[in-house]
Amino acid sequence: MASNGLGLLQLPPRDTASPGPLSPGISSSSGQSGRGTNPISSKVTSVLSTSYADSEFREALALLDERGISNSAETRRQLRLDVQKEVIESNGQIIGEFGRVADQLRRIGATLEKLNRNYQEMKSHVTASHEATNATIEEASSLMTQKKNVETKQQLLKAFREHFVLADDEIASLTLTSEPIGDQFFTVLAKAKRIRKDCEILLGFENQTLGLEIMDQTSKNLNQAFQKLYRWIQKEFKTLNLENPQIHSSVRRALRVLAERPSLFQSCLDFFAEAREQILSDSFYLALTGTSASGVKDHSVKPIELAAHDPLRYVGDMLAWAHSATVSEREALEVLFVSDGNEIAKGMQEGRENELWRLMADEGDEGPPEFDAVKALNELVNRDVSGAARILRQRIEQVIQANEETILAYKLANLLGFYKFTFSRLLGGDKADSVLLQSMTSLESEALRQFRSLMRDHIATLQGEFQHTPADLGPPDFLQEALKQLSAIMQTYDTSLASSMPKPTPKREGEESDSDSNSDGPDDDGGGGSDDGDDDDEFQPILAESFDPFLAGCENMSRRISPPSHSIFFLNCLLAARSTLRPYAHFTSRRLARLSVAADEHTTKLAASQYAFLVSESALSPLFAALRPLCADDVAAVPALAPLRPEALVAAAQGLDDFLPSAVMDALENLKHLQDARLAREVTEEAAERFCADFEHVEELLVLADELREQGGGEGGDGDGEGDEDQPSLRALFPRTTGEVRVLLS
Repeated sequence: MASNGLGLLQLPPRDTASPGPLSPGISSSSGQSGRGTNPISSKVTSVLSTSYADSEFREALALLDERGISNSAETRRQLRLDVQKEVIESNGQIIGEFGRVADQLRRIGATLEKLNRNYQEMKSHVTASHEATNATIEEASSLMTQKKNVETKQQLLKAFREHFVLADDEIASLTLTSEPIGDQFFTVLAKAKRIRKDCEILLGFENQTLGLEIMDQTSKNLNQAFQKLYRWIQKEFKTLNLENPQIHSSVRRALRVLAERPSLFQSCLDFFAEAREQILSDSFYLALTGTSASGVKDHSVKPIELAAHDPLRYVGDMLAWAHSATVSEREALEVLFVSDGNEIAKGMQEGRENELWRLMADEGDEGPPEFDAVKALNELVNRDVSGAARILRQRIEQVIQANEETILAYKLANLLGFYKFTFSRLLGGDKADSVLLQSMTSLESEALRQFRSLMRDHIATLQGEFQHTPADLGPPDFLQEALKQLSAIMQTYDTSLASSMPKPTPKREGEESDSDSNSDGPDDDGGGGSDDGDDDDEFQPILAESFDPFLAGCENMSRRISPPSHSIFFLNCLLAARSTLRPYAHFTSRRLARLSVAADEHTTKLAASQYAFLVSESALSPLFAALRPLCADDVAAVPALAPLRPEALVAAAQGLDDFLPSAVMDALENLKHLQDARLAREVTEEAAERFCADFEHVEELLVLADELREQGGGEGGDGDGEGDEDQPSLRALFPRTTGEVRVLLS
């Protein structure tokens, strides 16, 4: 509290009777005179001169205010004493506290002295003990170092044995045939392969004895392991159920590992192919006869031979069984081989690289090709079904040779072609390595040969019918029958295209529909825009055998009859043929185009014949013949022509008037045997249009001749004018106009 400035106030005791410094009883002059000698006055002056802005003074006042002292005379007199009392009490408390601190420091000093003495005693004891055990510690340290070295060597030896040495139970699992092949076998086999590979590190040391011994022993164990695995796979293949996925996983893993020995792997594949070939052959025989190869009857199987009375169904059932068996075999073998094709390829590559003769080969030798899983699968499936394919070929050959029906022969050929295409997509396109594809190709060719032979025999029996033209000039019976057969053949071929070969494109179908919209026109080629060379080329041999000979016979028959009947007859044949081919324009477009060209040619002949009929029956033939070569410049010579004489011109006009009312009906009567009524009308209209064009030319020349005569009469004066005026004009003698003729012939 003294620090707050209150202790610095040295106020002497004040007499209550004496006046204060500002007492009115003291004048200012007396105060000023006694300022130098009165200490109270000096003190008061000092107090009054204190600035209220002084921080210490303000803190003293704040402290005094906090004490809550009432401002009274007693309080003012006792304030100094009270403050000094508090200061003294505070100093006493501080001194008491420092006394206790001093006592504690003395106790701490005593404790430190005691600890120092104890430390010195312990230090002396430790020094003595250290000197006594120094030799023992050095010996123990040496032993610990040796122990650590031994432990390190033990760990190294243990790691070496674990990494480079197979345990006895592992060797037994790897080499003994009594031990099953499972996860442990493959684990140990992988370890042995890793040991052999890591022995290359040991061979890099100066002393190679250990590495050579370990590698030799490991190689022996590996060879025995692969032999064990090879025999186990052969055993599994004998009883392998391709429908059991559980077996697939173990066999698949074994094959993947055995691929590192290409020779053993190929031997396994050969063994498997032989086993599957026998199994599938027996299965096919069972499906055919309902009896197993051992002669046991299986009543759950409906024999395919029950349908032998229907050759197409019989062959179809056999081919369907072969296809189903091939698909099932391929799917099963895909799971067995292709799913791990990359691993098998890697294993075979690794095995080839490790073979001794491969290591000794010239560096430029590329060696065997890489393993192609898909190709290997196709080859394996081909070998598996080869036995069944041979039986299938024998049965189908018997059916083909026994068949005497033309349509059935083609249906068989088409069915075989369809399955040939299906099998080629399923087994790959290499026919040289596939017994099944070779069989399909050979059987298809044989069926087509049988079809051609039967068709030629049928044509030979019809030679007599090629001599007699029908009275109605319609297509002969042999052509209609041939077109029915051809329609059935084309329907079969079209079905095979739609189901197996996606050749008809949307564009071709649209073009075919366009051609159908104009199918009845004489200029329609029937093929639209579907000129697909592949389809046409494939079907051309069939058309050459089943269509061309009959159409050629009809053409020869047409040459023996007089025109226009020969054109009508052959047009009827062409139209019937074209209507048969048009629905299949996407593979007969070229032949349709040829038929359209021939039809156009005979249509032109009919139009010419109809024109000749109109000219001759209208009695205008002399008039047309005389005026056709002339033009407007030759009009002066027209009146002098014989057909232009009045009596001849009147006769021609009368003949024309008699002809025109029934001209169209008479002309259509000439084409009554043409089976396309619209074509007959179009031909007649074309002839009538040509007739009208010639008649218009005649009319123009007659008008010009009359105009020329009128001009000549006016210029000639009175000499001969009267005689010319009495002679009627050419138009008066021949009054018919082109418009009238065109109306009557429309």
